Amino acid sequence: MLVTKKAPEFTATAVLADGSIVDDFKLMDNLGEKGAVLFFYPLDFTFVCPSEIIAFSHRIEEFKSRGINVIGVSVDSQFSHFAWRETPINEGGIGRVTFPLVADLTKQISKDYDVLLDGGVALRGSFLIDADGTIRHAVINDLPLGRNIDEMIRMVDTMIFTNEHGEVCPAGWQKGDEGMKPTTDGVANYLADHEAEL
Repeated sequence: MLVTKKAPEFTATAVLADGSIVDDFKLMDNLGEKGAVLFFYPLDFTFVCPSEIIAFSHRIEEFKSRGINVIGVSVDSQFSHFAWRETPINEGGIGRVTFPLVADLTKQISKDYDVLLDGGVALRGSFLIDADGTIRHAVINDLPLGRNIDEMIRMVDTMIFTNEHGEVCPAGWQKGDEGMKPTTDGVANYLADHEAEL
């Protein structure tokens, strides 16, 4: 269980958003001002994966506007990542997505994040990492279950809100909603006003 712990650091080969390939991509050097979303997916050239990767890419400005970088990881090589980016979407590719794809050929990164299956591919693990490197949120889906990228944006908003205001976010909280003071009176006051909305 990694939530509340420091994200395992790694240095690996990656295909960057501009298509260039680097051999020394370091996680901690690539956090945004307020953190990062690190997500694992099983394999390039598969089925559910492209829908998730494209959904992340379509929302990249939402993450960037919040100071959050997005980083994808799978056990494929950098050459496979590059080829998939160069394959048009209507031919089963992902197009030139707007965030790095890390090559985890040794599978060590997937092991360190406890998402590696016995079959050698990673589950759909998503980790929200704070600016100080602490994992604040994690969700892991089985292979057939696609992620909701908008929910990750919501979780980014909750992390930023709690960091900035020292309050907590109740069930279903959305950006712009009232927070809750983490006290007995705080929860009583919040529920008095919002119980029917829950």
